[in-house]
Amino acid sequence: MKKFLALVLAAVMALALVACGGGNSGANAGNSGNAGANAGANSGADASAPDDSAPAGSYTIGICQYAPHPALDAATEGFKDALNELLPGQVEFDEQNAAGDGPTCATIANGFVSAGVDLIMANATGPLQAAATATTDIPVLGTSVTEYGVALGIDNFSGTVGSNVSGTSDLAPLDQQAAMIQEWFPDAKNVGLLYCSQEPNSQYQVDTVQAELEKLGYTCTQYPFSDTNDMASVTQSAADNSDVLYVPTDNTVANNTGVVDNICRPMGIPIIAGEEGICGGCGVATLSISYYDIGYKTGEMAAQILTGEADVSTMPIEYAPQFTKKYNEAICTDLGLTPLEGYEAIAPAE
Repeated sequence: MKKFLALVLAAVMALALVACGGGNSGANAGNSGNAGANAGANSGADASAPDDSAPAGSYTIGICQYAPHPALDAATEGFKDALNELLPGQVEFDEQNAAGDGPTCATIANGFVSAGVDLIMANATGPLQAAATATTDIPVLGTSVTEYGVALGIDNFSGTVGSNVSGTSDLAPLDQQAAMIQEWFPDAKNVGLLYCSQEPNSQYQVDTVQAELEKLGYTCTQYPFSDTNDMASVTQSAADNSDVLYVPTDNTVANNTGVVDNICRPMGIPIIAGEEGICGGCGVATLSISYYDIGYKTGEMAAQILTGEADVSTMPIEYAPQFTKKYNEAICTDLGLTPLEGYEAIAPAE
């Protein structure tokens, strides 16, 4: 009996040990599962956390340039040079060209907004209008834009847009441009004003110059063309009925100076241009600004915005610091014109 009782007691104790061992094993398995869950949670948290290895203070800037053209190219170059000097190694540029097409400007601007760039640089009126329409949050800086109030439809423009838009203007004094026509061609009677009707800044310039010229006694006629399809025919009409032509800082003309030159130069019709790039392609003389300089100034403004030193909504539009009278030596020679004192020759295109 004693041996039997001892055997029963031993069996009971063995069962108890097995039960305890099973409990601990389950607990340990549970702990192992919790540890796996915690590892998975921590792994997920790490995956979504910011990458500390990314360089601090890095920015992406979208650049939309209206068309390939020496003046606009120079503004873009100045803009990038300023930022590379002021924020070395901190700026990445997404540079795109609309090839003179308005809808493409809108596509590019919307792409910049979707990509979440830190700032948009709009080089010319079309890109500025597209960027201002695409976003009210991302800072937009324009350059090579003549009159911001006209471009953005702001009445009684005070010089500060007051929204997410600012920038630099390529406007040279229009009264001085009108005076150049009198300086070069005092005996002319009829002045034709050639421009693209789809560019509001061109309309603004020709209206202003016409008023100044009429004060000086000239008879003025506007010759607007809608696009490159009717540009040649309108230019021909202007040349047939004018003693001299005036062309403002018009992007469509700038991109097609050869069309204008091929009509006007053989007919002996001189052109006073609103900027150096157009003058270099088809003009006699211009009151020139440096597009590189206004682009550089735009880059300085961008650096201040990106680093938090300035608020784009309070930044006034900046203008070129100086203007230079220039002439086109080749066209002057062909038309038998002697360059006037105080004018310097436009450097030949490289």
